[in-house]
Amino acid sequence: MRFQVSSTALYARLQALSRVINTKSTLTILESILFEVDGNQLKMTASDSETTLVSTMSLDDVSGSGQFAIKASTILNGLKELYEQPITLDVNEDTYEVKVTYQNGKSSFVGQSAAEYPLPMGIADDVQSISIQCDILSNGISRALFATADDELRPVMNGIYFDITEESVTFVASDGHKLVRDRNTTVKSGTSTSFILPKKPAKMLKDILSKSEGEAVIRFDDKNAEIKIEGFTLACRLIVGRYPNYNSVIPRDNPYHVTVDRDAMIGALRRTMVFASTSTSLTKLHMENNTLTISTQDIDYSTAAEEHILCDFTGNPMSIGFKGTFLLDILNTMESTNIILQLADPSRAGVIVPAEQEEGEDLLMLLMPMMLNEG
Repeated sequence: MRFQVSSTALYARLQALSRVINTKSTLTILESILFEVDGNQLKMTASDSETTLVSTMSLDDVSGSGQFAIKASTILNGLKELYEQPITLDVNEDTYEVKVTYQNGKSSFVGQSAAEYPLPMGIADDVQSISIQCDILSNGISRALFATADDELRPVMNGIYFDITEESVTFVASDGHKLVRDRNTTVKSGTSTSFILPKKPAKMLKDILSKSEGEAVIRFDDKNAEIKIEGFTLACRLIVGRYPNYNSVIPRDNPYHVTVDRDAMIGALRRTMVFASTSTSLTKLHMENNTLTISTQDIDYSTAAEEHILCDFTGNPMSIGFKGTFLLDILNTMESTNIILQLADPSRAGVIVPAEQEEGEDLLMLLMPMMLNEG
């Protein structure tokens, strides 16, 4: 069996596939990528037994068909330093010896039988499905991913919750300290349903979607999901369980509104957090007379910092404490020029929204406060 393919196109697909592979897999064969040649199509599969990613690409020159497996690190390292050029792979179907020929050289190594590779999990035909534009899905996952938890006791918090109604899809994630709710009303499903996408496949989708256009089709049942994007199909187990009522934790009555330039606030946070307590990252925000004062201190090392930035704020002076690293994560995930910080009192969660929402979107992020030691 012999086929020719672009070196950079193959390397890009293999890089995406390799992110599925666990370095310490219980099955040695899962350290490899499965190659299947059928006609002028090359199908490549990587799996960790719970998540499977399949990529297909067209071949320029093919002779024969068949299956074989190559250890991911071997093929990736072999292609890493090659510039764009056609490469030819010759595979001996009896010994699984693979010969790679390129413009000014060649390499050879031994692959493995495809018979040992576990079959990917199937998904029934009578499942629910939803189609989402790749850019909308990419935004939803990118904005929510950082807020997912790593909680063995509450596994439902360790993924992104897709809350689907007839009129919208809402991406939700929370670790108990911060929460993201990104609702998009341009997606119409005609049904009400939901599922929880685990963190690992969500990260992989984020990488793939950043380079994709068109539409993603998601098919899912109670336990598994299959997401198809041009050139890729990702299948994974879903997190089973009931997601908490996220709307109930969002404060409704927030009389204090602070509008501030997002970049200015990010810069001030980065500079002042250098002098914050490394154990708590406690950052104090004080609003008074259209001025936002950001301050930190570390009593143990006698360090402190304070910066003042202009804001739009009217009302009685108010102070509230947040974990600076979490606040910075939220601001970095947003894209708007100005953000609005909605507050009620120092003991209640702060709600952060973009000053100008994108069309069809309702993005909201929430951050629990920290107690200030003022006396």
